Amino acid sequence: MQPYNPARETAKNIVLRLSQFVYVLLLTLNLPLVILADTNTLDWPDFLGPARNGKSQEKIEITPWRNTGPPVIWHKKIGTSYGAPTVSDGRLFIFARHGDMARLTCMKSTTGTELWRFEYPTDYEDMYGYNNGPRSCPVIDGERAYIFGVQGKLHCLSVSDGTLLWKVDTAARFNVVQNFFGTASTPIVEGDLLIAQIGGSPPGTPKDVWASNGKPPPNGTGIVAFNKHTGEVVYKISDELASYASPITATINGRRWGFMFSRGGLVGFEPTTGKLDFYYPWRCSRIESVNASSPVVADDLVFISESYEVGSSVLQVYPGGYKVVWKDSPRREQSMKLHWNTAIHHEGYLYGCSSRHSSGGELRCVEIKTGKVVWGQRVNERASLLWVNDYFIYLGEYGRMMLLKCTPEKMDILSEAVPRDENGRQFIEYPAWSAPALSNGLLYVRGKDRLVCLDLRSETK
Repeated sequence: MQPYNPARETAKNIVLRLSQFVYVLLLTLNLPLVILADTNTLDWPDFLGPARNGKSQEKIEITPWRNTGPPVIWHKKIGTSYGAPTVSDGRLFIFARHGDMARLTCMKSTTGTELWRFEYPTDYEDMYGYNNGPRSCPVIDGERAYIFGVQGKLHCLSVSDGTLLWKVDTAARFNVVQNFFGTASTPIVEGDLLIAQIGGSPPGTPKDVWASNGKPPPNGTGIVAFNKHTGEVVYKISDELASYASPITATINGRRWGFMFSRGGLVGFEPTTGKLDFYYPWRCSRIESVNASSPVVADDLVFISESYEVGSSVLQVYPGGYKVVWKDSPRREQSMKLHWNTAIHHEGYLYGCSSRHSSGGELRCVEIKTGKVVWGQRVNERASLLWVNDYFIYLGEYGRMMLLKCTPEKMDILSEAVPRDENGRQFIEYPAWSAPALSNGLLYVRGKDRLVCLDLRSETK
């Protein structure tokens, strides 16, 4: 195992802080940002971006696309997965299954040229016949890359060459019974911790969620924090079982918070110490229901949503507890029903694709403080959104892309396309369930087994 080097980590942080200072200075002086193209300020190193909210801070100008979509820079086959790519310091990371191996591939982000790969054997078989690849995306933290496989194997690797730094088989260590779709939650870095949703059970528990009648007993490992440098367990909290949603952290009124939308509901906790603040039950009663959409934080409000029956709710949180601001009722049309996509909050409103199934899918705008549906636009598919410079990039599950302007008043479609190659074949094939990633004006999207890099920057640049 490569030892942790505090001096190297300190130097990396100094460079990051300096680049952020220069970034702000350039904005203040209204100077171009081209010289910052390789700094962390324009990276997309985590699930749903640097803040896990689906929003980019890049100030790129975007002109309406041609009927073929944005220009394609490169594309390549990448194996089987539902995981999104991440980008850091000019390198792109994608986690996928190739045959009987789970593989993390590191590529040059501007060309797709492979730099290195790390892989390990896997024999996972999905209980419902979906693909057998990873569900989570790589997390890049300075000199380390983290991957969390569909069978619960957690690895920490060196970003420079893929050297294994440490690993933990969480399924074996915490006795995690197989859920319907395996392990899908992407861990999050908080300070010196890597916080993951685990949800183990006592020894002797039946081997999968069906055999356990949908209710495997807990063992206090709903959330586990690991030392990000060594993999040692720092704390274990919560009797909640694992869902497919990913955790988020945020600062609210000067205090750090962690939120985990677990199998049974929302857990609020202090991420450094693991002190639990509250548990809010929010789950459809049927055994096969899924919580897969990440929480969304806006000031001291936390939004959660699922698509199976109960819909959405917003809590106002405070140390030690919460107040229910609003919640959907099964007896009326829910405000938002998110399946695997996460809503984007912008200036008091939530934007997301509401539907359990493709048919009847609607893109909606919902007022976060009231749950009022301001407008809805039928799209008849499920989709992911990415916000950048007051535009929304829409990626539908069948490969359709749209450039949108969305406000509380209306939704305008500026461009719409299904990108195809010279032979007319779609670049992005169903199921395009992975959220898009954006770095330095380049948009990265994946479908069934192909990763595509598109240029979002204005063609008049």
